Amino acid sequence: MTETPPVQESTVPTLIIRPPRKWVPVDLHELWAYRELVTSFTLRDIKLRYKQTGLGIAWAVLQPLLTMVIFTVFFGGLAKIPSDGVPYPLFVLAALLPWTLFAEGLTRSTTSMVTNANIMTKVYFPRLIMPLSSIISPLVDFAVSFLILLAMMVYYGYAPTLNILFLPLFLLLALATSLGVGLWLSSLNVKYRDFQYTVPFLIQIWMFASPVVYASSLVPASLRVWYGLNPMAGVIEGFRWALLGTGAPSAMVLVSVGMVIVLLVSGMFYFRRMEQYYADIV
Repeated sequence: MTETPPVQESTVPTLIIRPPRKWVPVDLHELWAYRELVTSFTLRDIKLRYKQTGLGIAWAVLQPLLTMVIFTVFFGGLAKIPSDGVPYPLFVLAALLPWTLFAEGLTRSTTSMVTNANIMTKVYFPRLIMPLSSIISPLVDFAVSFLILLAMMVYYGYAPTLNILFLPLFLLLALATSLGVGLWLSSLNVKYRDFQYTVPFLIQIWMFASPVVYASSLVPASLRVWYGLNPMAGVIEGFRWALLGTGAPSAMVLVSVGMVIVLLVSGMFYFRRMEQYYADIV
């Protein structure tokens, strides 16, 4: 009778995966590796926006154009709100373009995690791609509307100056604001779905708290720096300065830039902290 040899214990190490408890930095190399996926999500959002629409890309022109007409009639015509010496239609349209870009990006990024739930639960990719692509897709509407703004500048005799070279910086600031707030709301919307219903109300209130229909020069000088805590105030005033040559950016813009950085860092922190729960909750 032969003896059974003793069973040797496995020496294979056990890997234990625990969720992160501290700040998880954004892996820029990973995002760059998935850049084609960002493009795919962006193109898909653009196609879905104009799929089976009768007017198609014309909506990108009609929305800011009709809003400009309404604001011009009521605020410029009836209320006689001053516009820093610029024709009121041009004054308002120069503000509506960055505002619409911000509002569209914020609306889309808030629901991006929920609308892509079926993809998110099946395959891995950096979750940051979803809100990021949502704020990029409205750039198509912005580009079309920008051509209308240039045509109006020609009509009113406003030729672009060298200030226009700074326009991409303010455009980037608008996108960063949309992303910063969108990271917060998209994360919260995964857990509390009613956040998506508060966004239209938030955007409406935020617009009238920003210098869209009025100039920031109407704000008392002693409060103007504090007014810069609204990041879109600095973006809109920067757009008007770069395109129409209104008052040069003041310390208010620097405060707005600082506020955008705070929104981006805090939004990224919260997004990365919640990322481990998205697939389970959504």
